[in-house]
Amino acid sequence: MNADTISDFLEGKRDEAPADSQHLYMTFEDLWERKLWHQLTDALLEFFNTEESAPQRLQFYKTFILTFADKINQLKLVTLALGAASQCRDSQERLSFLEAAAKKVDNPNSQDAFVYATVAVATVKLELKDLEGTRKDLDKSEKILDGFDSVETIVHAAFYRVNAEYYQSKADFAAYYRNALLYLACIDLNQLTPEERRNRAYDLSIAALISDTIYNFGELLLHPILDTLTKDDAWLRDLLFAFNRGDLAAYDVLAGHISSNSLLSEHRDGLRQKIYLAALTETIFRRPPHDRAMSFRTIAEETKVRPDEIEHLVMKALSLGLLRGSIDQVDEIARINWVQPKVLDMSQIDGMRTRLQEWDSSVNQLGNWIETKGQDVWAA
Repeated sequence: MNADTISDFLEGKRDEAPADSQHLYMTFEDLWERKLWHQLTDALLEFFNTEESAPQRLQFYKTFILTFADKINQLKLVTLALGAASQCRDSQERLSFLEAAAKKVDNPNSQDAFVYATVAVATVKLELKDLEGTRKDLDKSEKILDGFDSVETIVHAAFYRVNAEYYQSKADFAAYYRNALLYLACIDLNQLTPEERRNRAYDLSIAALISDTIYNFGELLLHPILDTLTKDDAWLRDLLFAFNRGDLAAYDVLAGHISSNSLLSEHRDGLRQKIYLAALTETIFRRPPHDRAMSFRTIAEETKVRPDEIEHLVMKALSLGLLRGSIDQVDEIARINWVQPKVLDMSQIDGMRTRLQEWDSSVNQLGNWIETKGQDVWAA
């Protein structure tokens, strides 16, 4: 496309624009004529971020931006392409457009941009319910990402976001939970709308509760996104903290809300077992290390689990790596020597403070006893 065509295109767009934004098109033309590609790219990105640019993005990309696409930062080129793709008529047109954009940046020196575009392609395939195609694109992207020493956070954020959405569609809650948290680690929460933050916090909480492999919610409990669960959703946040401290009484109070979510209702039995496991680990955690040989009867009293289910509960905790130790089936005693670390609330921290004070006192008593009994030895 020759220079006159570009000038005519920009002039036409300028004439169509409102008077207060016509200067933008003059800036585009000036930067283009002077071949100031970096400044032109940034000006276009700023323009694409405005709502008034929406109807023009596709034409701008195809008619103007592609004429100098090889001269600008390829990651920014893909960002512009994503902005233009949002104006496609339907998902199928958007898929074709993004596949062409990905092909354009598939070069050895722009693999980060290629991953960014490929992940965008995977997003559309996921919308079209092409799960196999989505997984193929995500696996390809992950392989390339693993070979990078460093990459822009927007690329990782896009990958983890789509990966999380894929696993959510497959009902793989543990994988969704991990990828959704990694996505949040790559972005500023202010980039999300209040509704998006609330939805993300809600979905993460549900995934943490119903996953059969997640028993430690530490990363989520410490994340500020959980603060978006207020008013009608506050019970979900309270339920997470109840599980974290193994609080059976709080669980029974909050259990009435479980029926408000279909996934929680489906996993009601699993939730009950998970709170029993949490109560077991909390019971053992509260005990000093030298007092962790517990009879089945004691465990039953503290966890409210039926005595005939205690052995199975302890074995489950051992198999999941929540505890380490052994079981004496004859004497019905569980000897525990390690409990999986977890995030502590203030009451649990206070319990640790008390235990440390008791330990300090016992050490002092031992020192005094040794000093008293060994006076002759010390004198000699």
